[in-house]
Amino acid sequence: MAFLLDTNICIFLMKGIPLVSERTKSHAKDEMLISEVPLAELKYGVAKSDRRAENALALDRFLTGVHVLPIGDVLDVFASEKARLARTGTMIADFDLLIGATAVYHKLTLVTNNTKHFERLDGIDLADWTK
Repeated sequence: MAFLLDTNICIFLMKGIPLVSERTKSHAKDEMLISEVPLAELKYGVAKSDRRAENALALDRFLTGVHVLPIGDVLDVFASEKARLARTGTMIADFDLLIGATAVYHKLTLVTNNTKHFERLDGIDLADWTK
């Protein structure tokens, strides 16, 4: 089983939040992936930080051995889900939709503490490692 980590889970892991860190110990590092979207969000967090050097180092350490999935292949899933959500009036932010579409396309379990938000997507498998 492989997992796609949402941005918030990446941050929790970088901060060493015990419950989330413990949940990762039962999985191989290569079972935990991120997409380009959380990577962009994490890099933005470093760029706006008052402790850029420290946070850049933490990000580099976190990314060691982490496979980053490109989003190009998931754009059809993104488009169809965005259209469906627009018709039902249950939109979610584009970055989150891209993350969710990546999980659906690659048949990965999305690990997030925002399951209520992502459960709007058809065909998504979710896990919350903060509980």
